[in-house]
Amino acid sequence: MITGKTLISLGYKPAKWFGEVITYANENNLAGTDLINYIESIRPVMIEPFEKPLPYYKNIRAETAEEISNVQQVFKTMSALMKTPTLVKGAVMPDACPTGAIGQIPVGGIVAAKNAIHPAMHSADICCSVMMTNFGMIDPKKVLDMAHSITHFGGGGRNDWFDLPAEMEAKIKANPFLNNQKSLYMAQSHLGTQGDGNHFLFVGRSEQTGETIMVTHHGSRGFGAYLYKAGMKVAETFRKEISPKTLKKNAWIPYDTEEGKQYWEALQIIRAWTKLNHEVIHNTTLQNLGTDAVDRFWNEHNFVFKDGDLFYHAKGATPLDDKFVPDSKDGLRLIPLNMSEPVLIVRGETTENNLGFAPHGAGRDVSRSEHKRNNAHKTVEEIFAEETQGLDVRFFSENIDISELPSAYKNAESVQKQMTEFGLGTVVDRVLPYGCLMAGDWELEKVWRRKK
Repeated sequence: MITGKTLISLGYKPAKWFGEVITYANENNLAGTDLINYIESIRPVMIEPFEKPLPYYKNIRAETAEEISNVQQVFKTMSALMKTPTLVKGAVMPDACPTGAIGQIPVGGIVAAKNAIHPAMHSADICCSVMMTNFGMIDPKKVLDMAHSITHFGGGGRNDWFDLPAEMEAKIKANPFLNNQKSLYMAQSHLGTQGDGNHFLFVGRSEQTGETIMVTHHGSRGFGAYLYKAGMKVAETFRKEISPKTLKKNAWIPYDTEEGKQYWEALQIIRAWTKLNHEVIHNTTLQNLGTDAVDRFWNEHNFVFKDGDLFYHAKGATPLDDKFVPDSKDGLRLIPLNMSEPVLIVRGETTENNLGFAPHGAGRDVSRSEHKRNNAHKTVEEIFAEETQGLDVRFFSENIDISELPSAYKNAESVQKQMTEFGLGTVVDRVLPYGCLMAGDWELEKVWRRKK
């Protein structure tokens, strides 16, 4: 009888395929050469990383001394990344900046992988996205005040403010990656919440019409982060088996496996949930103000997009091509810059160098902590007053986070110039800023513990 010990004695390391081989070999009385031949036909072939990185499109140019170091780091990490054996092409956007270890996809990076989904290349903030609603001719302060009253930023203090639709709950329960109590709890309790860091609720006026527009920016919250962790575990199992020399962060789930199909479906559920999360905030604000939406559209900029057997991983890049956005409205996309700059409404065509994508914002040249160190000679209040003059800027925690103020980001004008230079979308309107709401430095004081 063939057992796992038999296969190990033949020089094979324990792997997922052992079970299939043992069952088939015993049913068909395989031994000797017949057994070896069957094993070689069924076991995965080892896939080695490329010796040299694949070329990629560099839609970015350093314009200041500070930007030189940032761009060099982006190119360094992209070069390591482009040795990943599933990849066929890649690009970086003008707002690119490195995040994590060398070889990890940078913010503003896009790579196309064949028959493979790389969880780390969409990151834990799955489907980070932006949605706009046109409120018509209404005072923007009223919109910001109302939205502030019905949403939540930062950790803790959540309530079941909104009901998870039964249809979505059924889809979650039917997917092996999502069907567990923790995942369901976060899908319910995080609905209507908007995270921390650079996530925001922005209110402004259309430059063309003067109408008030609200834009929200957030991802799939803890619900998506949970899927990311589960996906990374499965990807690591495959990496050890078929490509152990690939960097751990660049592990992948082959799409043509059962796990690959299930993970892809889980990503679509996360996308639908994230869109709903935007909608409940926008719809409740409209309802409480007693008005209707004039217009609305949305787009993700942190996701995986499928085109045939290619999976485009965009880590902070806006999809221009309608084939990537199944619920596209007139090809329009949103690109926010910073709280003191307009949100750009753009559309564009796919070109050889943009791969069908545009920037997702202004990006950073230095880290949050470095930015804080660079401004240590001023008080937080002084910096806030200087950079938000004339704007209604609020932090949900009531603690200012200077790493989210305009000077923490790349020069918005420079990013827009490079969008034109590299053919990364055309601006058709701009939402001029009135004010915005962000989490702020919520960990300084747990705002939900305060007595009302």
